[in-house]
Amino acid sequence: MSENLSTAPADDETPSAHAIQTKWQKYWAENGTFLTGGEEDTRPRKYVLGMFPYPSGDMHMGHAENYAYVDMVARFWRHRGHNVLNPIGWDSFGLPAENAAIKRGADPREWTYANIDQQKQSLKEFGTSYDWTRVLHTSDPEYYRWNQWLFLKLYERGLAYRKKSPVNWCPNDQTVLANEQVVDGRCERCGAEVIKKKLTQWYFRITDYADRLLDDLNQLEGFWPHKVLQMQRNWIGRSIGADVDFVIEGREEPVTVFSTRPDTLHGATFFVVAPDSDLASELAADAPDEVRQRFRTYLEQVQKETDIARQSTDRPKTGVFLERYAINPVNGEKLPVWAADYVLADYGHGAVMAVPAHDQRDLDFARAFDLPVKVVVDTTAPVTGAMPVIEVDDEGVPIDTGAALDEQNPASTGIALTGEGRMINSGALNGLSKRNAIARAIEQLEASGTGRAAKNYRLRDWLISRQRFWGTPIPMLHTEDGDIIPVPEDQLPVKLPSVEGLDLSPKGTSPLGAAERWVRTTAPGTGDPVLRDTDTMDTFVDSSWYFLRFLSPNSDTVAFDPAQADRWAPVDSYIGGVEHAILHLLYARFITKVLFDMGLIDFTEPFTTLINQGMVLLDGSKMSKSKGNLVEFSSSMIDPGADVVRVALAFAGPVEDDINWEDVSTAGAQKFLARVLRIAGDVASPVDVVFDGGNPALRRATHKLLAEAPALVEQTKFNVLVARLMELVNLTRKTIDGAAGAADPAVREAAETIAVMLDLLAPHTAEEVWEILGHEPSVGLVPWRSADPALLVEDTITAVVQVGGKVRAQLEVSARIGESELEALARADERVIRSIGDREIVKVVVRAPKIVSIVVKG
Repeated sequence: MSENLSTAPADDETPSAHAIQTKWQKYWAENGTFLTGGEEDTRPRKYVLGMFPYPSGDMHMGHAENYAYVDMVARFWRHRGHNVLNPIGWDSFGLPAENAAIKRGADPREWTYANIDQQKQSLKEFGTSYDWTRVLHTSDPEYYRWNQWLFLKLYERGLAYRKKSPVNWCPNDQTVLANEQVVDGRCERCGAEVIKKKLTQWYFRITDYADRLLDDLNQLEGFWPHKVLQMQRNWIGRSIGADVDFVIEGREEPVTVFSTRPDTLHGATFFVVAPDSDLASELAADAPDEVRQRFRTYLEQVQKETDIARQSTDRPKTGVFLERYAINPVNGEKLPVWAADYVLADYGHGAVMAVPAHDQRDLDFARAFDLPVKVVVDTTAPVTGAMPVIEVDDEGVPIDTGAALDEQNPASTGIALTGEGRMINSGALNGLSKRNAIARAIEQLEASGTGRAAKNYRLRDWLISRQRFWGTPIPMLHTEDGDIIPVPEDQLPVKLPSVEGLDLSPKGTSPLGAAERWVRTTAPGTGDPVLRDTDTMDTFVDSSWYFLRFLSPNSDTVAFDPAQADRWAPVDSYIGGVEHAILHLLYARFITKVLFDMGLIDFTEPFTTLINQGMVLLDGSKMSKSKGNLVEFSSSMIDPGADVVRVALAFAGPVEDDINWEDVSTAGAQKFLARVLRIAGDVASPVDVVFDGGNPALRRATHKLLAEAPALVEQTKFNVLVARLMELVNLTRKTIDGAAGAADPAVREAAETIAVMLDLLAPHTAEEVWEILGHEPSVGLVPWRSADPALLVEDTITAVVQVGGKVRAQLEVSARIGESELEALARADERVIRSIGDREIVKVVVRAPKIVSIVVKG
């Protein structure tokens, strides 16, 4: 048994929270209490993981909340008899470390690892039950070597490639950003307005997995928050339609556009290309000088705009007519070709057919530049029942589309007709409903060789290149002839060079380019001079597979052992903020599917259950170092202690809700834990007491909590669990102060139950209570007892008596009362008699033991 600070503390003898923390943290470390069981451990396994922290100084209370929840879940499964894997690591590459190093004129390594040490100490003081033998840092060469290995594997499979294209560029951080890292047109890190820039960059071909990423979300229904699943579905954004080939006069190669409404091809009146696309530049190059100049000026303007701004529906439409024409493949009509910013270069094929009568953005553009509007869907026609007979003239145009449709003409109303209806002005499609017309239109395109069924996605390939120093070097070599050679696996890791002599300040190109001795190397096999790739990888690569590295954190031969992945993965409970609903989770799902296809794992989704906690707010907004509105993790524990903070956070509200730190009651939590310690000190009955007697009300309350608690934890209702424990503590105190006193065996049963359950919330106090009660540590490994079903049966219950639908009396009756007896009691009750008065009883409905309903006339 560990050293006991006090066997029966009175109010003035209770050891300080700091003393209790120090004592039990030392015990856990010396005894390896929370180490993961090895191969010989036959208990069922649970993998519990919190989203790992970024080491930007000490953590704040938002982090504390997250890691408290992680620890509660991990401790719960240990109590339920599982071998739990609960590791911790640091997502330690990235811009904040590099920017801090630039500001201080230091090496990013110094800032990063000093912060990791601080955060590690805070987590230990918080009483977290991590397996500290499995710690990883993504900025260690031993880790990022496997990032590079993963890159090479994707390259071998055609999933990593390099191309020149318009990218999101942060002018402040001087680096490219993936689409997911642009929030409302601004850099998610620094808030600077993002612009478009054309660069040659490395990409992962995540779009090859778009269908699987979308369809496999069905596996996660009921296990992930619905909001997260919907965000993923919206981001992937699958659209079903057709690719349609348009010939542009004077251009040999046709231009393909994607449309979800090929049925409206007859309504196309102009053709739009993205001004920052290669196609627009090509078409403008052959235009008259005046048009070329207008286009160049317009392109410069567009490149300063964000995609968000360009897609806004409430801004004026702008564009340049390129004096070229596209030929509509279904009717041969010549469509003027415009360059307009509301079309994006990376959507579909960077060009669209414009059908202004049935698309609002097209209509706004047509009205701005006085272009034709042609209605091809009669939205006033019924879409159910038999196909209507439509009279047409000699050219196949309906003779009369009806006054109702005339009144809705988009050319005059300015409102596009987007509803269901029947096709008109569309040749052989006339009279068909939307669904049938789309199918028929695709058949016609395929028959004529001018189109085909197709799918399009909002999702774009993952841009992973970054022009910064503090990240994983991309393991590729460039020859003088422009060829690209992968670095052999046996030469990994390609380590970052020393920062000595390097200027890390952002300048639009990677600082690694200035490390000449590092950049210049020789090709494997030939010895020819080559240059290293100077970009580093997006840090989301680091976090896309880290949960697997925890399975083999110290291996220098494999990224992870497939046998260990088979044993532990996927993660059973993954816990973290909803702000990662798209970026991190989507990439982790993609890499998981790639590794599955490589035969290295046997599952396709990385995280079985996802728990998103809300934010901890201060002064009405999310805690943030940049805003200066945070309460640091370590300082919050100095006075009340870690257990008080943990209980206060758990009690503050449901896991998924935001909470205001100002509303978190540490004083109430402190009083609650002090009461628990006093109860332990008061218990005098022997350790080996048989729990089969004592105060019946306390025993029922204890076993009711034993029955309810597992579901409360699995449903993450930690605030309700705290409330139930407080109720049991109060009833235990009341029993101690009663006639039987602390010697009542029901008191010890309650005290032991409180200690075991309290371990989830306040582990230091729980250990202390367990020891005071005379038990060997650690309470964290004690199995939760099962409830006695016999004690869950209520002896009495409150029956409600209604007269004429209104509650007139409440009766305390036996839980096993019969219907006739319950009716007799209800009829004899003075309140019921007065309520009935002289009215006639029509019917009496009895549902023993809970309700009696008396129906009366009048």
